[in-house]
Amino acid sequence: MRQIYEVFGQDAHAMTIALMESANIAALIPTGANIALKPNLVVAASPDRGATTHAGVLSGVIEYLQASGQNKISIMEGSWVGDSTQRAFKVCGYDKVSQKYDVPFYDLKEDTVQQVATPAGPISICNRALDTDFLINLPVLKGHCQTQMTCALKNCKGCIPDQEKRHFHSMGLHRPIAALAAALKPELTIVDSICGDLNFEEGGTPIYTNRMILGTDPVQIDAYGCHLMGLDPTDVPYIHLAEEWGAGQASFCNEDIVQVNDPAQGADYPKPSGRVAALTKNVEAASACSACYGNLVRALYQLSQSGSQHSDKIFIGQQFKGQAIDGIGIGSCCSCATQAVKGCPPTADEIIKLLETL
Repeated sequence: MRQIYEVFGQDAHAMTIALMESANIAALIPTGANIALKPNLVVAASPDRGATTHAGVLSGVIEYLQASGQNKISIMEGSWVGDSTQRAFKVCGYDKVSQKYDVPFYDLKEDTVQQVATPAGPISICNRALDTDFLINLPVLKGHCQTQMTCALKNCKGCIPDQEKRHFHSMGLHRPIAALAAALKPELTIVDSICGDLNFEEGGTPIYTNRMILGTDPVQIDAYGCHLMGLDPTDVPYIHLAEEWGAGQASFCNEDIVQVNDPAQGADYPKPSGRVAALTKNVEAASACSACYGNLVRALYQLSQSGSQHSDKIFIGQQFKGQAIDGIGIGSCCSCATQAVKGCPPTADEIIKLLETL
């Protein structure tokens, strides 16, 4: 199936079922398959903040699957470095979904791992992700402070341990994301684009785009996500790298898009504001982890809202570890800076506290 199904509205549960029925997903799944749902629980934040997958997406998938006779279903995820998957599970209302449908949840931060050969070298991947028969990826289409956008391909990063997440950033992020896509290929992707934050991966400035998307090719899904956001796929290097390494095909045309209902509720997709680039113009980043960099961007945003501006150079990232830095250092890797806030990662509040004293 090379088609992308698109539905408009705000009811995540009903929209999810409508997508799966329209695409006849039941016909794609072998009877008795071990099915795993991989949402986005990057942080412990309510989905209406634009960072995490709505609980209605999970309940819609589970209800559809169980009605189709599938009962070996689980939910699995690992939040970003420094946050708690278990807390995010409750904040996002997944505990109620798990209880209602008797579907277990597994925190991948606690899972065993194995190294898998990939085009970018060996990558440690959680065993539950590798052992599933039918992986359903449930990302949020949103902005990202380092890769511009994040959707299907990057969401699989939750299937690796924290140590590997740090390693991804030391490798430059784009290559390992593409390599992971080649090693771990979800059979189905359902994108929550009801209110993704087009600026910040961790949410906080959501924009209601009132739609959801379904497809079987995560590379194509990400290319279409770029199209919606007004980006060229070449602006997000891991998309074409993933295509080159056999994870899927980026191409699509108008005939590939199947609209499940009337798009009158809002077919025009808003574009990213460019706010992150403006906030980070004085930031020198080198292999910075997403949680650390994201908290810095959040701190700079909150300070800008109060009228505070900083012209000092700010350093962040693993490549500065152990180096003497004349300036402001963010995180444990930059603890040798003249002025530094330690932590792995430091919180946005801790960063604000330091910057307000300068």
